[in-house]
Amino acid sequence: MTAPTFRAFDPVRDYGPVAELICEANRHDGTEWLPDAETLRVDLTHDGTFRPDLDGCLGEIDGRLAGAVMTMWRRRGDKIVHRVDLTVRPGDRRHGLGAALLEWAERHEAERARDGDAGPIELAHEIGGWADDAVAGPPELAAAHGYRVVRYGMDMLRPIDAPIPDAPLPEGIEIRPVVPADHRRIWEADVEAFADHWEAAARTESDFEWWFTLPILDTSLWQVAWDGDEVVGGVWTMIDPDENARLGVNRAWLNHVSVRRPWRRRGIAASLIASTLRLLAERGVEQAGLGVDAENTSGAVRLYERMGFVRNHTGAHYRKSLAF
Repeated sequence: MTAPTFRAFDPVRDYGPVAELICEANRHDGTEWLPDAETLRVDLTHDGTFRPDLDGCLGEIDGRLAGAVMTMWRRRGDKIVHRVDLTVRPGDRRHGLGAALLEWAERHEAERARDGDAGPIELAHEIGGWADDAVAGPPELAAAHGYRVVRYGMDMLRPIDAPIPDAPLPEGIEIRPVVPADHRRIWEADVEAFADHWEAAARTESDFEWWFTLPILDTSLWQVAWDGDEVVGGVWTMIDPDENARLGVNRAWLNHVSVRRPWRRRGIAASLIASTLRLLAERGVEQAGLGVDAENTSGAVRLYERMGFVRNHTGAHYRKSLAF
């Protein structure tokens, strides 16, 4: 195989080709994320730490795109986690390209941390990424570079036409339509609810703006529970018609299923999920999906199983300390 050459990601011309590369790799691997150029741009840039002209490296073979890596960072609790998104075209794997791109990412993020451009230097810094357990290659690449599995997660699916368990709301709790005036309060309640989850991200104003300006945002799908003037919890549901078309599915994703701590253990999450499923049935959606931390201590996996969801894919978070 011709030796690869490497160049910086060009935000003017590369979102489309990289999105196509990811789609080809994911179709081969059975990974159900098929972004277009705009979806990829939004996903990479929403938190403000991915600099398109600096934080990506592309590998080319004979002038064609063969692999890509993107890096970004986020404060999570008392440490900084540097994220590596690495993709290699199926036909170009097992020739050292993935290792070369990963090593570039490690050097790049170490330099960024050393320069004080990736959060406080005095905090612990870790680097890593996510990989589906069913995909061959990532575990071997990770082990060869000193990474370890630190956590497992999964996505779960259920057909909408399956029976929906009866789960009434507790007395005094009600679901109200989402209106723009309540966006901030709903957001702050969700931040609070996730604060005690594993490696809760330090959310920023950019995150708020990203969520509430998404092109596919439809808050009429959201189910938000109130106790008087207090937001208790919610299910933020999204439907991406373009991605559904690429996947050949009719699916909605239940994002950010959350209940604030004072209202937990009262069946509110089950009520919100059941209400969401009924709403999706009315809208003609055929399948619901959600992601979950497989080691969640609040019983989320058991709850989702009771609500009819079954495991679709399992994956692992790989990490190691970032020396700089």
